[in-house]
Amino acid sequence: MSGRRSSTILHEPPPRASSAHESSLYIPQPARIIRITPLTEMEKLFELGFLDGSRLNQQPGQFVQVSMLGVGECPISICSSPTRPDTFELCIRRVGSVTNRLHELQEKDTIGIRGPLGHGFDTHEMHGKDILMIAGGLGMAPLRSLIQYILDERPRFGQFHLLYGAREPKELLFKDDLLRWRESKDVNLAITVDRPDPQWRGKVGVVTTLFKDLSKLNPDQTVVVIVGPPVMFKFVVIEVLARRIPQGNIYCSLERRMKCGVGKCGHCQANHVYVCIDGPVFKYGQLKGMREAVE
Repeated sequence: MSGRRSSTILHEPPPRASSAHESSLYIPQPARIIRITPLTEMEKLFELGFLDGSRLNQQPGQFVQVSMLGVGECPISICSSPTRPDTFELCIRRVGSVTNRLHELQEKDTIGIRGPLGHGFDTHEMHGKDILMIAGGLGMAPLRSLIQYILDERPRFGQFHLLYGAREPKELLFKDDLLRWRESKDVNLAITVDRPDPQWRGKVGVVTTLFKDLSKLNPDQTVVVIVGPPVMFKFVVIEVLARRIPQGNIYCSLERRMKCGVGKCGHCQANHVYVCIDGPVFKYGQLKGMREAVE
């Protein structure tokens, strides 16, 4: 695919705060690893801070490009909220040469960060609304930033429902957070797995099976956020639309096939859309009919 930018775009990139921040889109800024927390056999949580003391100033749902000299770089979702600004967190799955090397690093090591990049969730549009989130697998990582934002700004939102599905119990991310959220009155959390182990005592089945336990939703008052593997989108959207929630109230995050992060390489192009700069967060009405984007 051509790296050339189409004249038809869904929206302009968000305004940048300063020329210094503009340069961070193209030049990696050094960040120190403050803490590394194993999450699963494949994922680790990295807490980071910029060496110059600056803040990331992200929107929930944005991502960064993580780089290591002599190895390369890769896009990683930001999984912490801008309401917790002194540091930021990345959930990194070990799947390739760069992420394998990142998993070998230790606390106090330094890596490069470009970003934040892309368009995140319009949190202001969500204020005053009920929220329904559906996360599948690694989709919980980018959703965590929005979950933290809503919990930190809880009076701004109505009811908050969170449905989370994973293949196996051992693949569930942020288990400590899940325990806290389950005990909290601020969020209605439901979890399911496809393949239970002998210790699992929770629900079994795909994430759409959790819809039957939802309390009645007010369609015009509810904002839906869907993040997960492409195969999940079709079936979740069917459930959401069956509840007469307007397409303009449905957000989807497409975090796949990104490479440069700034719309130059064309690697993430789907039809006329560049996921890295037109997204990764879209409204469903922008994506329907674009089979390449969600399948």
